[in-house]
Amino acid sequence: MSLNLAVTLPRAPHQLDRALFWLRWVFIAGVGLLALADEVLLEGISVDPQRLLGALAVAAAGNLLLGGLTLIPLLSDGVLGALDLLFDSALAGLFLWAYQGAAIPLILLGTLAIFNAAFRYRWVGITITLVLLALVTLAAASQLPALTPRRSAELGLSLVFLAVLGVLGAVLRSGGWTWRNKAVDLLESEAARLRTTRERARAIYEMANTLSASLDYRRVLEAAQDAGALLLNERDPQTRVVSAALLFQGAEDKLRVVSSRHLTRSDEQVEVAGSRGILGLALKQAEPVFAGEALHDPELRYFVGFQDAKSLLVIPLRSGFEHYGALVFGCNKPNAFSDEHAELLSAIGTQATLSLQNAVLYQTLLNEKEKIVAVEEDARKKLARDLHDGPTQSVAAIAMRVNYIRRLIERQPQQAIEELWKVEELARRTTKEIRHMLFTLRPLVLESQGLVAAVGQLAEKMRDTHDTEVTLQVQPDVETYLDTHAQGVLFYIIEEAVNNARKHAQAQQIVVRLFQREAYVIVEIEDNGVGFDVDAVTASYDRRGSLGLVNMRERAELIEGTLRIQSVPGRGTKITIALPLRSGAESGSQAAPMLELRGRRTRSREQPGNAGAPGGEAPR
Repeated sequence: MSLNLAVTLPRAPHQLDRALFWLRWVFIAGVGLLALADEVLLEGISVDPQRLLGALAVAAAGNLLLGGLTLIPLLSDGVLGALDLLFDSALAGLFLWAYQGAAIPLILLGTLAIFNAAFRYRWVGITITLVLLALVTLAAASQLPALTPRRSAELGLSLVFLAVLGVLGAVLRSGGWTWRNKAVDLLESEAARLRTTRERARAIYEMANTLSASLDYRRVLEAAQDAGALLLNERDPQTRVVSAALLFQGAEDKLRVVSSRHLTRSDEQVEVAGSRGILGLALKQAEPVFAGEALHDPELRYFVGFQDAKSLLVIPLRSGFEHYGALVFGCNKPNAFSDEHAELLSAIGTQATLSLQNAVLYQTLLNEKEKIVAVEEDARKKLARDLHDGPTQSVAAIAMRVNYIRRLIERQPQQAIEELWKVEELARRTTKEIRHMLFTLRPLVLESQGLVAAVGQLAEKMRDTHDTEVTLQVQPDVETYLDTHAQGVLFYIIEEAVNNARKHAQAQQIVVRLFQREAYVIVEIEDNGVGFDVDAVTASYDRRGSLGLVNMRERAELIEGTLRIQSVPGRGTKITIALPLRSGAESGSQAAPMLELRGRRTRSREQPGNAGAPGGEAPR
């Protein structure tokens, strides 16, 4: 919703003629009431009622006709003005005749005609009107045979009086017109200023809405440029303002045009470092900077749109100690920018920077959401693969063996019994796999006893289920340096790394170490597998369906840790996670000697245990 604050002068058609229409009624009524005056005022003249009534009727009918003509917009003011002069002059002669040569009606109605002529036509109009009044006076006098010399002199003096009024009206009209022009110019200037103020307020209001509601940084920068251009055009609407929003982008961190006004397409491909000229100075000082011609600037001269600029203003987009870029405004006139412009545009730049931060945070949230969805999808795929490769295959094998046993019972009962033992062993192993999958999905021991117990149970299950040696070397008090959330994340990283070592590295021995060193908790997972080329595997991740290494690295970052992978083909792999000590932990205490734990072996086939398959493939 916007308020229209513009002020415009009235421009109604025939405005003066309508004013004369209503004023003429006053003069007609005054002349009519003159008949009721005493004989002293009329100097002994006896008024003929029939003549007076006829004159009033003609006056009323003529005025109504002229009033009707003012309702026709297409009729020119010049035609109506001429009709007004003729009618008022005729009325003066008519009432002069009705009052037997009395000078008062001539003076009253003649005054109306004279001022109309003075306002509209000045000297020419006054001369014509005086001639008309003289003619109608002579015509009326010729119809009055009893007109005395004294009354003739009075009529002559009345015409002289009207001539003096005409001269005075022309002089006043000339000065008044000048004053009116000045008043009109002042009002129009004020109206233009109010319109500009209204447009500026609307632009700032729209910009504020955009900045507060929009999370699209391009719309934010466009709104800031529009508001800035409106401020700069306030003094001179003919000023040509060129603007651009430059942001640091790309691997080389150079300024690029992301939004512009009046720049060319080639300008959108230009990249500058933002370290020299007006851009470098503004970013270094973190405040607005003025400059002259853009052709003399070492960086802005590469932009075609700024080459005609005679004055420049750069507003840095900065929050704290972080620079996002700059707003650049150029004008084709020298010294076009003032300190007031700089202050207002700085405020706009500050708001734009805050909105940019919000837009970046929102985009980061969207990216994180997509990552979470991708990780969840990857986890489902891993679970599906593990179910297909483990329990599903085992259940299918059990079904085939049961069908085979059913046939053996009739022909070879003893062999059928041996097959039943094999089916039992296969069912037990399948149960272990399923339980191990449930353990990796939600290890209850992690919630009840902590990280060390959970990793110890993982080592037992790896040995029991897959015959893989997992050794746990742990500092006894290491858990005191970790909160519950960090322990959960570390467990899933360890489980992922151990599972990778078993599946892909074909490792027979895996060592997991947990200990505290200085201000960090260190977790190491080392195996004696085949190893791999870390750079080659990392580079090919965009062409593979699994994100195991990426997931581990991102999980470590969630708890403010860092993950490092060391591997050489044929020499095994070592993964190291360094995690800062939690708040309040004693970082300077002496590390206790590490204890070594190993997973136990399966005791018998009648004692299946709680081992199972790993929690899903995560190829390196």
